[in-house]
Amino acid sequence: MSDPPLSERDVCTKLITPAVERAGWDIQSQVREEVSLPAGRVMVRGHLVARGKAKRADYVLYLKPNLPLAVIEAKEPNHRVGDGMQQALEYAEMLGVPFAFSSNHAGFLFSDRTGQASKVETELKLDQFPKSVAPLSNGDRRRRVRLSRSPKSSPKSVPACPSTGPCPKARGQRFESS
Repeated sequence: MSDPPLSERDVCTKLITPAVERAGWDIQSQVREEVSLPAGRVMVRGHLVARGKAKRADYVLYLKPNLPLAVIEAKEPNHRVGDGMQQALEYAEMLGVPFAFSSNHAGFLFSDRTGQASKVETELKLDQFPKSVAPLSNGDRRRRVRLSRSPKSSPKSVPACPSTGPCPKARGQRFESS
């Protein structure tokens, strides 16, 4: 008899959480699961008022407490690795964070929303999840995000926020892949 297919929660527990932890993220202080996001838009029609459905991000990664940096959206194995990216990008927009990930059982699709990277999306294996972040020194006036996409390449520096809009929560951190 074959094993039942993995559920989305199984993918989170058995694959994503260990990958994030192996990359050096502190599960207790830098990672939150099932994060409730602000409820949807307020819709008014005549005298009736309703609010859209509340949303939940599978994971939010934090630079430090109350300072989110990235969102991870998990999908079941029968989905492609990037099938959750639109949802992850929506959540990243809601939280004002520069990075979004979509994942299934096979790996991650990484999206850099800073607008400064040469490649906006990059596919990563489970063991290539980016390392934990560390604040840059106060002497770094340019406040840039460092992202290294592979252990063999040198890190690329990109501005922490896009020129098209503010991204104050993302300033002054490093984000390097293992």
